Amino acid sequence: METSELEYDLPEELIAQHPAARRDDSRLLVADRRTGAIRHRRFSDLTEEIGDALVVVNDTRVVPARIPIESPRGEVLLLERLEDGTWEALARPTRRLKAGTRYGAVELLEHRGEGRWLVRLDGEPAGDTPLPPYLTEPLADPERYQTVYADVPGSAAAPTAGLHFTPELLQRLDVERVTLHVGLDTFRPVGEDTIEEHAIHGERYSVEPDARARIESAPRVVAVGTTTVRVLETLASGAPPAGRTELFITPGFDFRRTDALVTNFHLPRSTLLALVMAFAGVEETRRIYRTAVEERYRFYSFGDAMLIL
Repeated sequence: METSELEYDLPEELIAQHPAARRDDSRLLVADRRTGAIRHRRFSDLTEEIGDALVVVNDTRVVPARIPIESPRGEVLLLERLEDGTWEALARPTRRLKAGTRYGAVELLEHRGEGRWLVRLDGEPAGDTPLPPYLTEPLADPERYQTVYADVPGSAAAPTAGLHFTPELLQRLDVERVTLHVGLDTFRPVGEDTIEEHAIHGERYSVEPDARARIESAPRVVAVGTTTVRVLETLASGAPPAGRTELFITPGFDFRRTDALVTNFHLPRSTLLALVMAFAGVEETRRIYRTAVEERYRFYSFGDAMLIL
C-alpha cells in the first residue's frame, strides 16, 4: 500500500485545541459496516449503539515525560523505562547534543539514530505533559490528557479514544482492561513510500489472566482505541499475557477479536489511520473522513470520536 493513500485534506480550524467541556459531550460519528449507514450522535449515546458488548480499554497512564533543556534549548521526551532503569527517549536538537552531557536530571548516554537516545534519569519523571505538537494552546488541567481509568504509568502519549469516557458512562458499560504503554511506534509518522517498509520497534503490553479469559469468551468485543486493538489482536495470535508487541495492522489484516472500534480521527500518514483502514476498509474510511470534514467534526487528540460497527 502506498503511503500516499494515508493522506487526506483537513482544514486547520478542525484540529481541536482543547477538550470538550464535558468528556462525553463530544460528538460521535457511528459508521455501520454492514449497511453503510452513518449516524451522528453524542458520545454519551455509546451505550445505545453497542448494547451489552464487552468494552475493552487501555488503562495506561501518561507520565510527565517532556523535560525541557537549555544550552542548546530543546527538550527530552521520555519514551520507555528499560529493565536496567535507563530510558529510551527522543531528544532535540539532536545534532547539537553530545553523549555524556547532563541536563539537570537527565544524562545523555548514547545516540541511537533518528533522534532516539538512551538516557539516565535521576528519580522519577517530573517534566511537563507530553502534548502533541499540533496542540498550540496550553492545557489548563493536565488530567484532561489522561483517561478517567488511567492506572499504570508508562505512556508518552494518551490513548485518546478513551478521553471521552466519564465515570458515569463507564458504570453503564461492561468494561475490561488491558495495558499498552504508548511509545514511539504509535505516534511516529510513516516516512517510507509504502507502509510495508515502515519498521515497528514494539511497545510493552500486559493483561491480567481474568481479563484475558473474559475477552476470549465474550460474544462481542468493542475495542476503545487503536492501542487496545493491537493488544487484542496480539493476544488472539496466541501471544503471552505480557511482553512487547510489534504488530503492525494494515489493510488486509484478519481481525480475530475486535468486533467494533471506538477511535478518534487520526493524522495523515499515521499507522493509526492504516489500522482504521484495515478495520473499516480503505474506501469506506475515506468516505467517513470526508463526511467528518463536511460535518465539521473536531479532529485529533482532543477532537470527536467515531464508532465503527
